[in-house]
Amino acid sequence: MKILGLESLIFGVTDLEACHQYLLDYGLIRVEKNASGGVYEALDGSTVVFKLDTDPSLPAPNAPAPNIRETTYGVPDQKELDKIAAELSKDRAVSIDEEGTVHSIDDSGFAIGFRITRRRKIIAPHVGINAPGQAPGRALNELGVLDKDHPRTPRSLSHVVYFVPDHKKAEAFYADRLGFRTTDRFINLGPFMRPAGSQEHHSLFLVQSFNPHMVGLNHFTFHFGSGYEVFRNGWDFAQKGYKSFWGPGRHIMGSNFFWYFNSPFGGTIEFDADMDIHDDTWQPRALPTSADTSQVFLFEHVKKWSPGA
Repeated sequence: MKILGLESLIFGVTDLEACHQYLLDYGLIRVEKNASGGVYEALDGSTVVFKLDTDPSLPAPNAPAPNIRETTYGVPDQKELDKIAAELSKDRAVSIDEEGTVHSIDDSGFAIGFRITRRRKIIAPHVGINAPGQAPGRALNELGVLDKDHPRTPRSLSHVVYFVPDHKKAEAFYADRLGFRTTDRFINLGPFMRPAGSQEHHSLFLVQSFNPHMVGLNHFTFHFGSGYEVFRNGWDFAQKGYKSFWGPGRHIMGSNFFWYFNSPFGGTIEFDADMDIHDDTWQPRALPTSADTSQVFLFEHVKKWSPGA
C-alpha cells in the first residue's frame, strides 16, 4: 500500500470557540468557520476538522469527548485507494462517501479514512542555517531572526499519537494490512511507524495504555519550518496563556524539535520541526522508555532576562 501520509484529523469537541481560537493562535489558516465547527489548514493543505461531539455526521467515538474521531490518510491515485478498500473489506465494514473517501475502523477501534491526496506544493521562505565549514545557508545581510509579525505558518500535518489497548496488535494491523514500516520503538510502550509512501520518521506513534479508561488521542502536531519556529511560536503561544505541557526540547526518536501544550482536543498539541527521514534500509532501534531516551535535552520556559537586569 502506497499511503503517502496524513491528510486530515477530525475531532469531536465540546467547546467550538476555544478550538477556533486555539488553532488560529497555533498558526493554522482558517478555511471554514460555521455553527457546526471549523476547518483549518497548513501550507500544504493538510487539515484539522472539528465539530461538536454530538454531531451525527462524525464517526462513532471510541473515547469520551473531546477526542479524535477519524484519521484520514492520502494515497496517490484511485488504484491505491481501491487496493485499500479491497484489503480492509476482507474482515471489516468499509464505506465510501460521496467524495470517494474510504472509511473503516482499525483493530484498536479508531476510525480511519483514505482519499486521493489533496496536498499541494508548499510555498514558503527557504530555511537556511549558517554553519562554519559549509556554504552559507542565508544570503549576505539576511537575518536569521524574523520580525515578530513575519508569518510562521505550519507547513504540513506531521503525526498523530494514539493510546491503544494492545500496541502489538495495533502495530500488526498497520504493518500487515496497510504496509506501514516501523522505524523505532520504545520497549513495552509501542512503535513509531511511517506509511510506505513517506520517508518521515513517523506519521503514527502507538502508545500502550496501562489504564483501560485511557484510550484515544495522546497528541498531534504539524511540522514547522525550523527549530527557531518551534521555539519562537511556542514562546508566543505561552505568552497568550496556553499551558506548556512538555518542552521545549529535542527528541531522540525522530530527532525533531518539540514543544507540547494542553489543548481543547482531548490531548496535547505539539510544535514540531526537523524530523529525520528514512528509507527501507533503516534498522529500527528499540530503546527502554525513560527520560534519557525521550529527549536529548529539555528546557524550561521562564520569563525573558537581560544581562543588564
